[in-house]
Amino acid sequence: MDARHVPVLLAKTLEYLRVVPGERVLDATVGLGGHSEAILESVGGEAELLGLDRDEAALDIAGKRLARFGDRVRLVQSRYSRFAEVFEELGVEAVDAVILDAGVSSLQLDDPARGFSFLADGDLDMRMGGATEGEAPAATLLNKAPYQRLREIIRDYGEDPQAGRIARAIVAAREKRPITRTLELAALVEAAYPAKWRATARQHPATRTFQAIRMAVNAELMELEAFLERIPDYLRPGGRVAVIAFHSLEDRLVKRAFRREAAGCVCPREQMLCVCGHTPRLRILTKKPVTPDEAEVAENPRSRSAKLRAAMRLGPDEAQGGRP
Repeated sequence: MDARHVPVLLAKTLEYLRVVPGERVLDATVGLGGHSEAILESVGGEAELLGLDRDEAALDIAGKRLARFGDRVRLVQSRYSRFAEVFEELGVEAVDAVILDAGVSSLQLDDPARGFSFLADGDLDMRMGGATEGEAPAATLLNKAPYQRLREIIRDYGEDPQAGRIARAIVAAREKRPITRTLELAALVEAAYPAKWRATARQHPATRTFQAIRMAVNAELMELEAFLERIPDYLRPGGRVAVIAFHSLEDRLVKRAFRREAAGCVCPREQMLCVCGHTPRLRILTKKPVTPDEAEVAENPRSRSAKLRAAMRLGPDEAQGGRP
């Protein structure tokens, strides 16, 4: 378990959250429990932690990792976008610290049966919550979505310049028989790449396509947007939130959400008088996203694209709205 699970940007996460004994913490994507374990250890176990995850298998592992902290830990199977519903069910009104790691977990990537990897054969599934959430697997999207939709997904979520060629290859292949296996899709994508691109590519040609399909299957951007919109309501004054993103679109959502909540007036610039009544609720703690250093990337290559942003909830005396 420990050998394949390395929490990303762990030291910086602890630095920005600054959890102290007696506080209540939300790990919105507890995964295998690495961040949660380090947070609890940093305060000698003297904190309450609520961990959420869509993946039942991950929760089982996290439960074993965090068992020594006893009833100070609660783990719930849930999407992180639904954290407010979990709070209501458990009687939680607010928290002092929040960590959200938006990346796919090592457990999911390394299990061929989950269908996330283009390096091992398995069913094209990619559902973070498995079949329990009732969502359609990746194979359904690949075999049913029209060409234009596939092209948009691969272009926008995968940021792949060969999106059109890849989408056409998928459509042509599925006309002969359904696409159901990971290596089958990986081979299709690789063949769709021009020979010169394949020869000079720094990563496997299927990397971006698999990322894009996974993001679409799990509605990852919508999940993140819903979370960012509501989390300030549940942070106590002085409470901190840290979000780790692995995709430029995710990081952009975090940056914009924090900037919006750190702003006073949000009326159009050409409007002379403020009528929005918006007051700042957050103070941004990271002027630029924090990224892993060379040593961390060498130890954990999957951390390479990680970006951490953090913000702090303002108290009522600190928030002032209107035009400056």
